[in-house]
Amino acid sequence: MIRKLSILVILIFLTLCQDLAWAGQEVVVVQSSRVQPYEDAIEGFKNVCDTQIKRLIISELQGADVARQINMISPDMVLAIGMDALLKIKRIKDIPVIYVMVLNPLSILSGEKNIVGVGMHISQEEQLATLLSVMPELKAIGLLYDKDRTGHLAKESKDAAGKFAIELVDKQVYNSKDVPQLIQDMEGKIDAFWMLPDLTVITPETVEFMLLFSLENKIPIIAFSEKYVEIGALMSIGVDAFDMGSQAGEMAKKILSGSNILNGKQVDARKAIITINLNVAKKLGISIEEKVIRKARVIN
Repeated sequence: MIRKLSILVILIFLTLCQDLAWAGQEVVVVQSSRVQPYEDAIEGFKNVCDTQIKRLIISELQGADVARQINMISPDMVLAIGMDALLKIKRIKDIPVIYVMVLNPLSILSGEKNIVGVGMHISQEEQLATLLSVMPELKAIGLLYDKDRTGHLAKESKDAAGKFAIELVDKQVYNSKDVPQLIQDMEGKIDAFWMLPDLTVITPETVEFMLLFSLENKIPIIAFSEKYVEIGALMSIGVDAFDMGSQAGEMAKKILSGSNILNGKQVDARKAIITINLNVAKKLGISIEEKVIRKARVIN
């Protein structure tokens, strides 16, 4: 009995020591602006990692050099929220950096070993499984990608499609002007179109064409952001900003406690938020089971 109590005391002591190792350290949070998803990510981070936090809001710095500001503060870590923030601080080499809420971060990073993050997407396999819960009769899905931006996601999509015996009709895009014709060429060959977060493929003009193509041909669009569902996509499979912040907080605790997880890689977001536009589903003649609707955010 005494031996068990001794072991328990030691374990509690080690846990307290680990907590104290990072509790007094400072993290600088860099964000482009005070938009709600970024605020949610910060709250998720703080909910897990109880460090001292100093915030730098790029839009409020009046053109000041963000990297220089960080070096003057000399924090133990930097949390970059959003693409603008990551672009501003990626040249910092001697401080651990964690990023969240960055669309396609691998397109702007070049193997920096002090930077890790939470990717702003759910794994392609999980997305496809979710899509099949909404459209179980799905046989073929279309996808466009710029190899330099989302080539890795296209490969993951093809691997996922193979596991579910779904035909992936994928085309590489070199110029956004080619997108309308490439989508038009998929008419009669696909049951749905899968949008990737690709800045070459997704422009205001191409999105307008996609939505028109969707309605005219009754081919639903599966998006990565709720904003596209609001304007005509059938559904989106997005990320939970608060939970992404929590993931970043868990990574920060490990790093600040001395664990070496700085390998320049990212992890996928682990919690999906599904949004479905029931009005679009009705227009496209798609019937969605009630059990699926109950798990989703619904737009009528």
